Amino acid sequence: MGKAEHRCCSCDKKPLTKNEIGLTKKLISEEATMFYCLTCLSEYLEVTEDELQAKIEDFKNDGCTLFQ
Repeated sequence: MGKAEHRCCSCDKKPLTKNEIGLTKKLISEEATMFYCLTCLSEYLEVTEDELQAKIEDFKNDGCTLFQ
């Protein structure tokens, strides 16, 4: 059996990227079992997708293990 594909809990987009899953965990809850795509997360948090992309790069540069 292959690895399960995660879907966006808002728009049902699949598969989600590792960055989308990691960002949901980092900004919502590390215990999250439902995840957002970048577009839906930006709407939920009322920020732009570019701001979220910048945060992903910040977290990667900081060595956050959710973005490896």
